[in-house]
Amino acid sequence: MTSPEARYPLIVFDWDGTLMDSAGGIVACIQEASREMGLPVPSRERASHVIGLGLMDSLRFAVPDLPESGYARFAELYREQFTARQGAMTLFPGVRELLESLCSKGYRLAIATGKSRRGLDRALADSGLGACITASRCADETNPKPHPAMLNELMAELGHAPHELLMIGDTSHDLDMASSALVDAVAVTYGAHPEDQLRARKPKGIVASVEELDAWLTAHA
Repeated sequence: MTSPEARYPLIVFDWDGTLMDSAGGIVACIQEASREMGLPVPSRERASHVIGLGLMDSLRFAVPDLPESGYARFAELYREQFTARQGAMTLFPGVRELLESLCSKGYRLAIATGKSRRGLDRALADSGLGACITASRCADETNPKPHPAMLNELMAELGHAPHELLMIGDTSHDLDMASSALVDAVAVTYGAHPEDQLRARKPKGIVASVEELDAWLTAHA
């Protein structure tokens, strides 16, 4: 059990760019799929911006020249690229230890991600973190970020109020989702979005490493 004075008994993490060092790989997958379809290749900044969004929103922004009739083919090419690179994607140093420590202290941990359910289940199994996660929401089973549905559904499922939840993520989409759900958030600057975009959302905390995140949680959660 968490101590009675625990401020955030439910901590919700984003996955890509927050727990898993995958943002660069995702950008490369988007760029290569664009190349294979003969589309203008989005810049790293443009491709990074869509990390965490649902498929439709991602494609509308990253590859605006792609007609909706091509979405299924683009998604197929993206999955092929992602599968080929997946073995090189690893948890950020210290993530496993952080989550295991939080679990041992009785915090409930959850995931809110732009990944598909299939993709998240595979990532949890491959990383061995599944045992630490109480609940999760994915972009293909509810309204994707920055809509607050993921957090609202997790709170309803687990019986927590907004003031008891902390969202941790690396994108403005994570922080906007948290704001819409009326919950506090911490931004990590080592993922997909630039620090100035994160600071503009005025999160409760901003950290530059998993080590700093651990220290922030120890002091404030």
